[in-house]
Parts: sequence; C-alpha cells; structure tokens
Amino acid sequence: MSSNELAYTSASQLASMIRDRSLSPVEITEAILRRAEQSQSVLNAFITISADEAISTARYAEAAVMQGKELGPLHGVPVTIKGLVNTAGIRTTFGSYVFEDNVPKTDAVSVARLKAAGAIIIGKTTTPEFGHKPLTEAPLFGRTCNAWSREHTSGGSSGGAATATAAGIGPLAISTDGGGSTRIPAACNGVVGFKKSLGLVPHDAAPDAYGNTSYIDPTSRTVRDCALMLEAMAGTDSSDPHSYFLPSTGFVDAVDQARDLNGIRMSWRPFLGNTLVDDEVLNACEAAVNSFADHGATLSDMEDDFAPSEPTFQLLWGSLLNARYRKFVPEFGSRMSETLLKQMEFGQSASGQDVIECIFTRTEIYRQVQTWFEDTDILVTPTLSRTALSIDHDFFGDVIINHKPAGTVRQAWYPYTHPFNLSGNPAITLPAGFSSDGLPIAIQLVGRRGEDALLLRAAALFEQSRPWADQRPHLPELNS
Repeated sequence: MSSNELAYTSASQLASMIRDRSLSPVEITEAILRRAEQSQSVLNAFITISADEAISTARYAEAAVMQGKELGPLHGVPVTIKGLVNTAGIRTTFGSYVFEDNVPKTDAVSVARLKAAGAIIIGKTTTPEFGHKPLTEAPLFGRTCNAWSREHTSGGSSGGAATATAAGIGPLAISTDGGGSTRIPAACNGVVGFKKSLGLVPHDAAPDAYGNTSYIDPTSRTVRDCALMLEAMAGTDSSDPHSYFLPSTGFVDAVDQARDLNGIRMSWRPFLGNTLVDDEVLNACEAAVNSFADHGATLSDMEDDFAPSEPTFQLLWGSLLNARYRKFVPEFGSRMSETLLKQMEFGQSASGQDVIECIFTRTEIYRQVQTWFEDTDILVTPTLSRTALSIDHDFFGDVIINHKPAGTVRQAWYPYTHPFNLSGNPAITLPAGFSSDGLPIAIQLVGRRGEDALLLRAAALFEQSRPWADQRPHLPELNS
C-alpha cells in the first residue's frame, strides 16, 4: 500500500488490518506523522505535532498486537485533537498566546475514552483563539487553508481538524462545535462532521454546564468512522449533567445495518431565517435530498417560519467570551485576536437583563424546534449558504451570495447551524458535491434529541448512493 493510499484508508479498515497483523501501528503512525509535517507549509493545520508521544504509543500498540492482547475498537488508529480540548502531556494552547506553553496534566473525558479504545494522538489541530469565530486564524499560528484551495478558508473553529482529515492526516479528528464549529469546516472541506445531541459526549470543560451550547464531536471522512469514533467517546460522566439518560451504543450497528428509510419522514427546509442561498448550493442540495426517496423516505417541504437566531446566539456568545477571557486582556490584549476583543466588547456592553432575556429566547427556540419533529423525523437543510469564503474574508464584513451582499458571516453564511447548538438537537453535515469553483458543498441532517443513530442510518444510506470518500484534494506536496 502506497503512503498516499494509507493516508486515505478509513479508521475501520486500519483497525481491521492492525488486528490481522497486515499493518503495523508504528508503520501507520510514522506515515501520518510524515504527512502532518509535510502539510504544515501548505495547510498549517497543526499547532502541535506530538511525534515522540505518538511513536512511543504506537510501539506499545504494536507490542500488544504481537502479544495477542485484547485490542480496543480503535487500536493503533491515528487521531488528531483540536487545540481547545485538553490532552495530558501534550501542549494545548486554545489557539492563544495566553496558553502558548500550557501542558495539561489530565485528558478531557473524550480524549481519555479514545485512548482507552486504542487511538493514537498525532497532534493538536488549529483553532481561532478560544474558538471564537468560524475562520481558523490566530496571532499564535497564522491561517489554516482549505484542503481544496489555499485561497479559501478552512472554516472554523475546527478548521485544522477538518482540513487535516480531508488531507489524509489521520482518519479521525476531535472537533468542537459552539455554533457550527464542527459542521462549518467539515462542509468547507468535504468531510463528515457530527454535532450530536447535547451531552452525548460529555463536555467536562464547559464553564456553564447547565447552559452549555458547545459540543465535543467526531470529524471523519466516512459515516462509519464517525459512528465508530462517537461510540468510543459517548456515555455518562458526572462532569456533564446533560450526559445522563442518552443512548451511548448502537451507532456502528445503525450504520452497518442500514437497509432503508421506509416509514421515515424527511423534510427539506432550504431557508432557516435567512433569505439568500447560492444557486449552485441550492441546486446541489435539492438534488441530494431527492436521493433519500430512493431509500424509502417520504419527502416533503417545510416552510420557513423561523426568526433568525443569530442575535440570541451573538449576545450569549459575546457575553460568555467576555466573562471567561476578559481577565487576560490587561496582560495579553496586544497579542489577542482583534475579532475576539471586539466580540468581548459587545458582550461587556450587555446587561444582566439582556442575557437573561436571551436565555428565555433560547428556551423558545428549543420548544419551536421540537414542534417541527411532530410532522417529520429528519430535517434536511444546506449546511452553509455558500461555499468556503476567501481566506482573508473580513469577519465583520458582508458575505456575497448570488452577487448580492447578504449580511455578516453569522447572519448569512451559517444560519443553519447555531439554532441547533441552542436547541441541543443532533445535526450532521455530509458532502453533497462540488460547486463550479471546485469547492465542496454540503447538506445537514437534523433529528430529535437522542435519535443520533437514526441520523447515522440516513447518512450511511446517503453515502452509499452518493459516495464521496474517493474524492481527494490535489496536494502534490503531500502525495509525492
């Protein structure tokens, strides 16, 4: 197997080949580390590459195979971890000079569970400072390119995770999603990103456990790999009150046993409080939706009766950023992202009454979204209203759609994602083709809370009818 083929081998297949001793964990890890190093001057998807730790772990993994020990479902499989998620002994910067030399003493729950399943951490992927925006750039490391175009953004805030996955630098990545941060970059880079039900994977670092809108998620190239990773991370933990009473198994079976969607009602909703969608994106997504009928789903259209959730999300998010990071401004303000500082100023100007009223509105949004599932089982939307923005796009400037200014990034580019951070419903983004500029287009499936397995079943059938994993970005610097 060539190094390029190895790079694009699924986690499921790698784990199987390791078990039957046709591939060595050391061989795989060394190949992925070489690719990660080669990619930095091209894509800049990593803040830290943990080569020594990865090789050491791979040697232990190889010894376990040779000794016939019991192996976990991800034994020897490389994984990358977003720079917002704690990793014991591996530098975790949160994309900020504030934590430039921070080395956590303990793993996040999600990381510990992946390691227990046998996964090998390759490195920490890039994120905008504290994950504050959907464009992956920060003073600490610069900009992360889209895997398909150096002139376009990787999306964010899990831009490094999605770009690395699309570029064959590990089949699995931990991403996080505070308002679309798993789904936006996955859509930009043509991979799978799953913001699962709130609490399904415990978030032990959320400062507001009860009011949390941020999720720790899997990013992958295939639906089965997504399910495999999710099943390794899911399950109750006392750190997260939302993690109780949710199913934590059955995700891989939902993919492996996917046969049809008979009896499943699916609703196409092209707008979600927005008014403009790129024509090519709309046409590609409508064609993608129709493929679900081939698997037995009943399709219908859903009218847009949804007020934009961006004002509520914006105020809550700005207030959270200000409350959590204002204390660092006196010492580090000159080295913090201008876009972060401006959002913190917005949060600082909000009154306590403003914040509580937004919490009330979040409840209204939650209840409205749940009523949609009285008449449908799966909602389908575009993931983004247009393809990846220019890599130097002004975060506070207008997004152009169909040659018209459509509003700022949060208002116009991803109105489809942050409503479900507020409501807690699971939402998965799937590749749905390419635009004429060669950039990926994606659809989003949304389900009832706790019905993550149903979304994976539908996603698996969609992947069967419209496979995408063989589509690879042109990266000669990595493939030589």
